Amino acid sequence: MRLGNPHRTSHQIRTQADRLLAPVVTDVDGNSENRNDTVSVFNGPPPTIHSLENEGEEIKTVGNWIREKVKAGVLPHEFGVFVRSEAQLDRARAAAKEAGMAFKVLDEHVETASGHVSIGTMHLAKGLEFRAVVVMACDDEIIPLQERIETVGDDADLQEVYDTERHLLYVACTRARDHLLVTGVAPVSEFLDDFTKGDRGLAAHQ
Repeated sequence: MRLGNPHRTSHQIRTQADRLLAPVVTDVDGNSENRNDTVSVFNGPPPTIHSLENEGEEIKTVGNWIREKVKAGVLPHEFGVFVRSEAQLDRARAAAKEAGMAFKVLDEHVETASGHVSIGTMHLAKGLEFRAVVVMACDDEIIPLQERIETVGDDADLQEVYDTERHLLYVACTRARDHLLVTGVAPVSEFLDDFTKGDRGLAAHQ
């Protein structure tokens, strides 16, 4: 156990992301981690969470958010945009184009490129760090992934699916050092309700 482990994300991002998980988590590789000793040593703005009416609204919202952060001094390679699966990568590409940014889709080598926004699936997010992160396409049936739920045979397997899907979202969100935006098209993932516990709820664009 790593006592007093200083966390790479701001206190505000970590506090909300922690609501997704139990105090001891096990990732998809079977590694357990006790998170009660995790400490964030700096503050930042709270995460922004949006439930949008359609993909076009989501893409526009993400593009505007990225442009705002660029004006505030965040460089292209300091952005990461993550989605659950390759099936949602087009939404991330469209958001980067909406922002007028060059981008690189990460592969298993997860090499970022100067001058480019990094786009990838949540599975590739582990170990990375960005000043600003967008986690897109957090729709119902995308996370937790409906295909995984449909293949389970009993409650224990279903719990494992939910736990590992939550951990994927947690990992993606905690890649953000300073700024985090989480978006989905309504109806959004039930996990976002947990993310916003204690807050006023999701911000919805009508």
